[in-house]
Amino acid sequence: MKILVTGGAGFIGSNFIRYMLARHPDYEIINLDKLTYAGNLENLKDAEAIGRYGFIKGDICDKELLEKIGFDAIIHFAAESHVDRSILDSSPFVLTNVIGTQNLLDAARSRGCRMVHVSTDEVYGSLESGLFTEGSPLTPNSPYAASKASSDLFARAYHETFGLDVTITRCSNNYGPFQFPEKLIPLVILNALEGKPVPVYGDGKNVRDWIHVLDHCRAVDLVFHGGKAGEVYNIGGRNEQRNIDIVRKILEDVAAKTGADAGSMLGLLTFVKDRPGHDRRYAIDPSKMELELGWKAETDFAAGLSGTVDWYLSNRAWWERVRTGAYLDYYRMQYGERIKR
Repeated sequence: MKILVTGGAGFIGSNFIRYMLARHPDYEIINLDKLTYAGNLENLKDAEAIGRYGFIKGDICDKELLEKIGFDAIIHFAAESHVDRSILDSSPFVLTNVIGTQNLLDAARSRGCRMVHVSTDEVYGSLESGLFTEGSPLTPNSPYAASKASSDLFARAYHETFGLDVTITRCSNNYGPFQFPEKLIPLVILNALEGKPVPVYGDGKNVRDWIHVLDHCRAVDLVFHGGKAGEVYNIGGRNEQRNIDIVRKILEDVAAKTGADAGSMLGLLTFVKDRPGHDRRYAIDPSKMELELGWKAETDFAAGLSGTVDWYLSNRAWWERVRTGAYLDYYRMQYGERIKR
């Protein structure tokens, strides 16, 4: 089987490609990525030596390109995903997340093939109590979340109108190796290592349900193979954490592992003005995944978070190249073209 994975050079996509190549030795993976700032081909150095992996630099908004690529199924990760950036300018989020998804739905429809659309729990909005289920209303509170909710509705409409074999997954916050430093957990780790202030929005008591990226990869694999067409599957870790508690855990862990003074490290914590439309709490009910597909999150959060800190400590060259922008030249070195930003 030849699977088109969109956004495969990003954090979750690159982890998924490595997982699938190891898990399914008879599959071929085509990675289609536009290589925006968060796309990093250095995440997939090990995959490049495998004959069953190929990379295409391209935009999911390019219909003509999609028509030229041969594939048997689509697993769609490609998205503009950073909430803060969507507040500054929502236009790229509409183009990639909505128009790009519609193009992929058309491509899947023309081939009569299966598609998994990877979405987010942010489409549900904020939650005071209880858990989000697949039947919870979509009430997005940021331009990013609104763009993802729109793409979800297009996926649903293509199933209802055309009978397309498409499934939707909505996952809680991911963490783990290769995550771009603008996200909370790597940002805290790297700022702590460099002695920089660690910003926390508002009072830091916003709650998120966290899941290790490899648990997410396993879930998407199961949905791809066993999910029912037209269905939505929530993927959550049953692991609610306040932002402020995570930040403190990371700072204490970095101090312990580097021999720094814990008090001084905790002193880096800096409360900043809350961002507009900041959802107070997310919490996912993954019962459908657990009961219908036999999946559950396996990674203990304390162990997973500590392991993530270890990964960034051991891979300083990777994140320094990201911080300086040197990672952008990797594509040129491998494929002979300088990336234009």
